[in-house]
Amino acid sequence: CNTLFALHARRTADSIRQFHKTQADRPLIVVFTGTDLYRDIRRNRKAKQSLELASCIVVLQRMALRDLPRRLHPKTQVIYQSAEPFESKPAAGDGFQVCVVGHLREEKDPLRAAFALRKLPRQSRIRLVHVGLALNERLGQKAQAEARRNGRVRWLGQLSHRRTRAILARSQLVCITSKMEGSSNVLSEALASGVPVLATKIPGLMGTLGKDFPGYFPVGDTKGVARLLLKAETDK
Repeated sequence: CNTLFALHARRTADSIRQFHKTQADRPLIVVFTGTDLYRDIRRNRKAKQSLELASCIVVLQRMALRDLPRRLHPKTQVIYQSAEPFESKPAAGDGFQVCVVGHLREEKDPLRAAFALRKLPRQSRIRLVHVGLALNERLGQKAQAEARRNGRVRWLGQLSHRRTRAILARSQLVCITSKMEGSSNVLSEALASGVPVLATKIPGLMGTLGKDFPGYFPVGDTKGVARLLLKAETDK
């Protein structure tokens, strides 16, 4: 082929190495998508090699440049993730729908928002809808238990992209609780649909939302999530 676009520096490392070995004069573009940027390039030999072999590096938000060696900046390009606008009718009833969109795995801290709902006052109208596949069996069991325990929480499992976008667009708020992100498709889709966001204060989200965004909370801060959820519900 004429060009290789490699998504994730570690997972595609063997393809990167083979392409460079056989077609070193052709464009080899490595796109950093998340865990490769914020974990693998610190400790994984193959991921580090991908940095060196790339003729161009793509990152998905501007703060990613801080985690790349300065000598690689000249061959690095920031390309923000795009999303098509998607409109949908508001959720039925007088509740306040918050959604979480993401598969259940440790990096996403997927139950943080559900735990925060336990701390809301009885009169709160907030309901949480979570869309995502349980990639971790233990987290799947926890999600089922939380949905049984807390009537405010619904875990829907995996849905089609269109149905997920519809739920997101109908929500009053989306909550992104990740410990680590290269960037976030959900964030791009929320912005494209005009859905307000609460997000962890991590570089992968700050690189798109900016330093002064008012909807941040620290990673793992259940009380902070609850406080912001309640403020979003009550403060116009």
